[in-house]
Amino acid sequence: MEGSKERQGDFVFTAKEQGEYRFCFNNEISTFTEKMVDFEIAVENESRDARLPSKQGTSPEQTSALEESILKVSRDLSTINRNQKYFRTRENRNMSTVKSTENRIFNFSVAESLLMVAMAGLQVFIVRFFFQGARKGYV
Repeated sequence: MEGSKERQGDFVFTAKEQGEYRFCFNNEISTFTEKMVDFEIAVENESRDARLPSKQGTSPEQTSALEESILKVSRDLSTINRNQKYFRTRENRNMSTVKSTENRIFNFSVAESLLMVAMAGLQVFIVRFFFQGARKGYV
């Protein structure tokens, strides 16, 4: 699996053997900027070898229906958990953008205020220069 200059993507990997697998992320193109990598590993089509112990007097259909119900609840909880993690990650990323923008606005406001004070001082200096003793004739 390879991706080049991608901001996001979905990759599917099918394991042929049981064991440990590794992921390698490379940042050769842009080494000066930080990158945040968020990924999720989901196991799909997992075999269901484990069976619930059946009570005496219950039919296999009842046990099977119970197993299906438990698996559906498990899948739904997994989906909710995945969505919650996605929204939390998105919130953190957007909060970083908000803080950066807030910092830029503050810096611009400070620079603008300093520039206004400097312009006021320059105007006072120019008006005083025109009305000084010998230069009153320029006005």
